[in-house]
Amino acid sequence: MLTTSEDVVIVTLIVLCALLFKVIIDRLWTRERRRSHNDLIGWQLSILGTTYAVIVGFMLYAVWNNFGLAEVNADTEANALVNVYRLAEGLPEAQRVQLKQTAREYAGAVLDQDWPAMARGYAGRLESHNYDQKMWVILMSVKAASPAELTAEDHALYELSSVAEHRRLRQLQSVSRLPGVLWFVLISGGALSIMSSCMFGSDSAWLHSVQVFAFSLLVALALVAIADIDRPYQGSVHVADTPFRRAQLNMQEP
Repeated sequence: MLTTSEDVVIVTLIVLCALLFKVIIDRLWTRERRRSHNDLIGWQLSILGTTYAVIVGFMLYAVWNNFGLAEVNADTEANALVNVYRLAEGLPEAQRVQLKQTAREYAGAVLDQDWPAMARGYAGRLESHNYDQKMWVILMSVKAASPAELTAEDHALYELSSVAEHRRLRQLQSVSRLPGVLWFVLISGGALSIMSSCMFGSDSAWLHSVQVFAFSLLVALALVAIADIDRPYQGSVHVADTPFRRAQLNMQEP
């Protein structure tokens, strides 16, 4: 989980390390001696840069797609919960009162306990699971109901199944991460590309420094963006709890 301040620190460190590496290269292997190798260095950087750009682009697309799916999943879960609440109107009075109250408690548990737990990277059972189980018990307790009540129960069971499915998916999304091997590729590729950009034998040391600064800044921002979006429920960039706050408003008693 990365905060905004941690993002700034990481980006700053990457840029400073790139500039420090350039200074070291300039001292150990002077620009004049490197200039005759610019064609080879340029070819190497072109291949590395293009390959790395494709990898970064694919990773950004993958994590952003997963982030979008997490947002849609949370919204779908909240909508299914509201549907359960509304379908409770067709149940016998005892189950109707209990189901409505439990649905409101489910939304409260998601907001007050699930979301903070997911923000901490908690991988255990979420509190909303208990209220989901309670709603199942309430619905299965409907006996000797009229045809209209049976229809309401059947639809409520379908929506409750959707709630449970999307809750489990939300929990999975909150702890899923890019595999370590992919992070190794991203970091190694960024380091190799930045080091290659430092090896040019430029006539202007100042201009070369600006180019290294810009390139390392771009690489750092891309890595930080991937790290932030890769955690849909953590850090400075995360899925908002707006769907469940909206569900709470919809489930308020008139």
